[in-house]
Amino acid sequence: MLRIGERAPEFSLVDDSGQTFTLSESLLSGPIVLYFYPKDDTPG
Repeated sequence: MLRIGERAPEFSLVDDSGQTFTLSESLLSGPIVLYFYPKDDTPG
């Protein structure tokens, strides 16, 4: 778990449009918000 103000580790993923998202490249444009949630229709 990250603490407030702590940097997230580098990662890349393919988004729902098939484009690659890379954290470090996105941060070049300015701050971003990362939000994670459990899969829909799960108790978690």
